[in-house]
Amino acid sequence: MELNNKSLFKEKCFVNGQWEDGQNNNRIEVNNPATMEIIGKVPNFTADETKSVIEYADNAFQSWKNTTAKERSIILKKWSDLIVDNVDDLAKIMTVEQGKPLAEAKGEILMGASYIEFYAEEAKRVYGDIIPDPRPGKRIVIIKQPVGVVGAITPWNFPNSMITRKCAAALAVGCTTVVKPASQTPFSALAVAELAKLAGFPDGVFNIITGSAKEIGMELTKNPKIKKISFTGSTEVGKILMEQSASTVKKMSMELGGHAPFIVFEDADIDEAVEGALQSKFRNSGQTCICTNRLFVHENVYDVFLEKFTNGVKKIKVGNGLDEGIVSGPLIDKSSLEKVIDHVQDAVNIGAKIAVGGDVHPLGGNFYQPTVLSNVSTKAKITFEETFGPVAPVYKFSNDEEVIKMANDTPYGLASYFYSRDIGKIWRVAEALEYGIVSINNGLPTIPEVPFGGVKESGMGREGSRYGLDDYLIIKYISMGGI
Repeated sequence: MELNNKSLFKEKCFVNGQWEDGQNNNRIEVNNPATMEIIGKVPNFTADETKSVIEYADNAFQSWKNTTAKERSIILKKWSDLIVDNVDDLAKIMTVEQGKPLAEAKGEILMGASYIEFYAEEAKRVYGDIIPDPRPGKRIVIIKQPVGVVGAITPWNFPNSMITRKCAAALAVGCTTVVKPASQTPFSALAVAELAKLAGFPDGVFNIITGSAKEIGMELTKNPKIKKISFTGSTEVGKILMEQSASTVKKMSMELGGHAPFIVFEDADIDEAVEGALQSKFRNSGQTCICTNRLFVHENVYDVFLEKFTNGVKKIKVGNGLDEGIVSGPLIDKSSLEKVIDHVQDAVNIGAKIAVGGDVHPLGGNFYQPTVLSNVSTKAKITFEETFGPVAPVYKFSNDEEVIKMANDTPYGLASYFYSRDIGKIWRVAEALEYGIVSINNGLPTIPEVPFGGVKESGMGREGSRYGLDDYLIIKYISMGGI
């Protein structure tokens, strides 16, 4: 890669303020999903090495928790500024290892920096309470304190902003962190660690380790010095981590799978709905946890929406994310491609029609054509399973009650979308949808100021906003007598 700041590309783990190779010579190869070329190798840390990193983080916690909120705020703000200053290099690293278009990667880098900036400011606003005591001579004081060492396990689809969203909140309140990034995209994580070092975090406060998700995850969840686990990934893996954490009763944040409905009511602005659906469905080639997975369109506007939506999808330019004008990059790996192929074939086998796309892209490799399916059966796999790819199944509905039931007919409850201009309907539907996020007339709802998270099997806890601090804090009740 041609980088302005070559020090950002690291092939070592960041441990206790130092760059470490690890004891295991069996290093992990990282591939460019667009070209299949090996771009580098990272260490394969063992459970014992992970345990040592946790020790470093625990030692650092003893002093970091006692720094003032203003001191932590200054370092966080500097970290944010350094990320913004290096946005071009960070975006290039992300595109090469993850595949998303360069412009989209830059957007994620800036979003990641904005989380750090937000929590740099919120660090100074962790307030407690004084509660009037009904008993004479007594006082009640409530304070909030950092939970301790945080184990953060982050995904490959947003390799920068998922780290900063978790760690900025944790670091802001005085926690220390041990981060395990996805093996497909470790270089984005290691790059922000280099900038964290330059920002002035004390040794051991922020650590990045790479290696086996199973082995490192087991140590993070079983080790009693880890007081909190924050995980973004599949529901299946989330359940395993919860089970493993039960023996030490850790505090947990889980942002798990999604199966977002996108509802277009009869009174919707169709052009706006089409634009929102394109944003929500095809961002990152459909590989986001809040991607639209099922599009429900009222029967009276179904045909016009389908035509306009299909025409929009036809304009999506697919290719290597480093190339000019690319909107959709490759899927992350072969198994992801195979799942998309299976979902489309299954839907077609039971009656779905391909409006556009429907096959592996002529570019080959991990590329798949942006696809729209009409006449989709509610019995198709794509109706019940998260596809995580650039495929949009479109369904008809007749009335509000029917579509709310269809939208809620899933164990997931992360994000949902709908388009309407009827204020009464907006309130009724927003309250009826069983999702942690309800986005109305807006295809891109994520910003640092809002609480991001789901219900049901989409997880627990919230990231972003002032509510995101609560997951890294404990509430202590102090009872004072003899006054």
